[in-house]
Amino acid sequence: MLRSFLAFALALSGVSAMAQMTPAGLWRNIDDKTGQPKAEIRISADANGVLSGVVEKSLVTSSEPPNCDQCTDERKGKPKLGMEIIRGAKKADGKDVWEGGKILDPDNGKEYTLRMTPVEGGKKLEVRGYIAFFFRNQTWVRVSQ
Repeated sequence: MLRSFLAFALALSGVSAMAQMTPAGLWRNIDDKTGQPKAEIRISADANGVLSGVVEKSLVTSSEPPNCDQCTDERKGKPKLGMEIIRGAKKADGKDVWEGGKILDPDNGKEYTLRMTPVEGGKKLEVRGYIAFFFRNQTWVRVSQ
């Protein structure tokens, strides 16, 4: 009986660890310029496993405008809070990497090609956005699943 319980407990802990090796969940992004937490972003997957991410909470009190005035698509002039900033990322075949989507920086309106990689057992997320040879890297910290 004790062996069965231990085996079950170990199996559950393995499932929990596997579940965290996905970008899905709530993340605190850390600004790559200041090193300070900037916002909390909720990443979720649709039925096909395609990821999207929405700004759920701002962690900055600044004089920056609350809307994306620099955006060039349908998000122009819309509030940053509640804005979808990640679109279309998919898991790469056989890897714990999600790519092929876009990520928007609502402060400057630039949209970057996206690559996300969970690290440290899913506790952190390496987020890389790039346009041609110009790229930005951020490490986000998981807030919750």
